[in-house]
Amino acid sequence: MTCLHFKNGFKQQSFFFLVLFFCFFVFNSSQVDNQVVFDFPPFLRVYKDGHEERIRNVVFIPPSYDLITGVSSKDVVIDPQTNVSARLYLPKVKTHSQTKLPFLIYIHGGGFCIESAFSPTYHNYLNSLVAKANVVAISVDYRKAPEYPLPIAYEDSWTSLQWVVSQSKKEEWFKKYADFNRVFMVGDSSGANIVHNMAIRAGIMDLNGLKINGIVLIDPYFAGSEPIGFEVGNVFMDLLKKLWFFVCPLTTGIDDPLINPVKDPNFSRLGCKRVLVCVAEFDVLRDRGEFYYKKLRKSGWNGVVEHMESKREFHVFHLSNPTSKHAIHLMKRVVSFINTCSTSE
Repeated sequence: MTCLHFKNGFKQQSFFFLVLFFCFFVFNSSQVDNQVVFDFPPFLRVYKDGHEERIRNVVFIPPSYDLITGVSSKDVVIDPQTNVSARLYLPKVKTHSQTKLPFLIYIHGGGFCIESAFSPTYHNYLNSLVAKANVVAISVDYRKAPEYPLPIAYEDSWTSLQWVVSQSKKEEWFKKYADFNRVFMVGDSSGANIVHNMAIRAGIMDLNGLKINGIVLIDPYFAGSEPIGFEVGNVFMDLLKKLWFFVCPLTTGIDDPLINPVKDPNFSRLGCKRVLVCVAEFDVLRDRGEFYYKKLRKSGWNGVVEHMESKREFHVFHLSNPTSKHAIHLMKRVVSFINTCSTSE
C-alpha cells in the first residue's frame, strides 16, 4: 500500500509539475506575443504576435448636404480592386452660372496609419474649406499602415490623381463645375508629406495634362538624421522617427527623400509654381517645415514659396480647435493662397 501510495503521489506530483510547466510556458509565450513592439499613443499599438490595436477608432460620417455651409458631398470608388475611395465636395453654386471653380485635392494626415477622409474631423474641415475657398474638392482615402505599409499611400494618392484626370469629362461635378487649369493640393502632417511627394512626381512624370498650380503644406511631417532647432533632444521627435521606420519598413533610413525631401535630387523639380508652408510655433515639426521653406527657396526651383507660422499653437491645432482665432486666421491664409494663385495664372 505504501509503495502504491508513493507511486500514485509521484504520478500526481509529476502531472502537477507538467501542468505547471505547461501553464508557465503558455503564459510566457503569451507574454512574449503580447509584448508591445510599437506604441503610438493615443492612437495605435502593435504587438509582437503581429496584431494591432487601434486605441482610438475612426468614426465614419456619411456624405451629405451640409446645412451650415451649403456644401454637398458624395463618395466615389477610385480603384475597385484595392477599394481605394474618396469623397467629393461641391460648394453652393448658382444654377445658371457658367464660371467654373478651382479644383482642390486634399490629403488627410494621421502618421500614415490613422484617420480617414470620412472621419468627422476631415469631413467637417473640408465642408468649411470648400465653402470659404469656393472650390470643387476631392478628399482621398488612401490605404494605411501597418496593414498597408508605405509606399502604398503614395501609390494610392498618385492613382487618385490619375483617376481625377480620367474622370474630368465624365464625373458630373467635375464636368460642370471644376476648372482643371486651376488645381491645388492641400495636406496636413503626413498628408502634407504626401502632397509634396505627389508634386515631385508631377514635376518629373506625365500626369496627362493635369496642371498643379500650387500646394499647401500644413505642419508637414518631414525629418532628417541631423536634428535641427526644437528637434534636438525632443522625445516626441524620436517617436516620429520610429514611426517612419514602422510605416515604411523598406525605407533607406531617416534621410530617405520621402521623409527628408531636401535629400531628393529632384527637389528643385517640384511640379507646381507656388507653395505655402504653414507651421505652428509649439510643434516639434516647426523647424523642419521652416527648413524645407528655406531650402526650397534656394534650390533653383522656378516658383514662389511662402511661409506662415501660427504663434502659441501645436501640431494640427486647426483640426482640433477649428473655431479658434488662429485656426480662423490659418483658414483665411489658405483660402487667400488658393484665390490669389487662381486669379494670377
